[in-house]
Amino acid sequence: MNDTDVLIAGAGPIGLTAAIELRRRGVRVRIVDPLLEPPQYAKAVGVQPRTLEVFEGMGVLREILDAGTEMRGQIVYVNGTEAMRIDLSLPPDVPFRFHSIPQYETERVLRERLTALDTRIERGVRLTGFTQDTDGVTATLTGPGGDETTRVSFLVGADGAHSIVRKTLGLAFEGAAFDEQYMLGDVVVDWSQPRGYSVRSMHQTDGVTDDLLVCIPLPGRGRYRMSMLVPDELSTGPSSSADGVAHGFEGTRAPELSHIQAVVDRLSPEPATVSDLRWSSVFRISHRIVDAYSRGRVFVAGDAAHIHPPTGAQGMNTGIQDAHNLAWKLALALDGAAADGLLDSYDAERRPIGEEVVGRTVRSAREGIGADSSDPGHVMRREAQLLLSYAGSPIVAVAPTDGTGPQPGERAPDAAGLAREVVNVPIRLYSLLGRLHHTAILYAGDTAGPADVAVFEALAADAGSAARGHLDVYLVASPEAQVASTEIPLIRDVEGRFAVAYRPDGDTVFIVRPDGYLGYRGPVGDGTSMTEHLGLTFG
Repeated sequence: MNDTDVLIAGAGPIGLTAAIELRRRGVRVRIVDPLLEPPQYAKAVGVQPRTLEVFEGMGVLREILDAGTEMRGQIVYVNGTEAMRIDLSLPPDVPFRFHSIPQYETERVLRERLTALDTRIERGVRLTGFTQDTDGVTATLTGPGGDETTRVSFLVGADGAHSIVRKTLGLAFEGAAFDEQYMLGDVVVDWSQPRGYSVRSMHQTDGVTDDLLVCIPLPGRGRYRMSMLVPDELSTGPSSSADGVAHGFEGTRAPELSHIQAVVDRLSPEPATVSDLRWSSVFRISHRIVDAYSRGRVFVAGDAAHIHPPTGAQGMNTGIQDAHNLAWKLALALDGAAADGLLDSYDAERRPIGEEVVGRTVRSAREGIGADSSDPGHVMRREAQLLLSYAGSPIVAVAPTDGTGPQPGERAPDAAGLAREVVNVPIRLYSLLGRLHHTAILYAGDTAGPADVAVFEALAADAGSAARGHLDVYLVASPEAQVASTEIPLIRDVEGRFAVAYRPDGDTVFIVRPDGYLGYRGPVGDGTSMTEHLGLTFG
């Protein structure tokens, strides 16, 4: 008998997210990482609004917000003159705006959450190989005490661009590297640029960029993560990566303040001095994606599955949502409640997202964010990762061709202004989503007479049975709906915001998945379609 359900290779943001989400569901987890100490670099710093929604469900939102600062927009300079100013804005129906936080702080918050779930990272321990069969995975771990063989039910590879999990599975990792090399530095700068705005300053000759400085605001007065083209003296030449994947930190000599100051002297929109260098490195960028996110009982996520330019801060966010998507499905499989094929939906849902992100970030790196669209609102929501869709997924209901409001496969929107007994203040729909189970929201619209409570209660019972008990149920009623006493928790849409967000067609049932996506919507009177949908997820 295995004493571990899931082994996770890699304790970066993606591995930590997977471990937290599994431990929240009672899954026995081991998480290993070859690094003896957590890295202290500000590599990925942008956290998108959709990821903040994920963090809220994981119970780490307060700590993430406390450790970061708002990303308010971007100012673009070309040859010393302001060429564009972008304000990052979202409509009020979106709970969160854009956030900037050093990756080391994100990892710290996630580590502390995992520790609170009685799980520690095994540091200095590297996954060196594995085999799998129909019943489990046999993995070899190498650490301070030598080699160890362990037997687990599933293996998750969150072990980065040079993933041993991906290589051992034999997954293709098609793509290429960018010719340019860059350097990063975490510094303080004494300029008067507005707080919360990133600065992108370019020198162009005949419309072609030949020098570049990108500064992303970090928490702390005047602190930025700066990236720029690497000078010849720090260039590492052709990639020395043994696996041919030219992505990540390279070289033995880190940039010094003088290297960063030289670029600031050339490209800063105003005279400025950099100081207090916390960390720096030379790095390369590639764009690649695997041909499959899983094989058998082994899965890859994050940089192990997809790598691409950092433009638009899509990488870490996409990887966190890989792990978030996978974890609840693994937990159901381990509980014996999953339908056949549920784990296959991880690849079906997440690989198209990865392909789109890789392609889009490559285009954005060359042409600029939003160059492919004339709709700024669409670009903003897309970059915020609010428009991701699983429509066409084998576990998502088919949307009607004439449907209005959010459709199956789309993000379930929040709705404020709700009321329930005991609570004196308005509440949000998201506060009702437990994020461990599916949630059935039964909507009672305006009718000529009292709502048929018996019909709603029978539907709730059928849904709970079809979901093997992994379901929370709420009855959301319009302000005018007449609802008699019921055993279902009753929520009043007193301000009508739920109706605006979800556009129900009369009495309607919505099934929201643990990852916050809508799996099904349909009339309350069609319980058969609802239970058939739940049967795609639950065995």
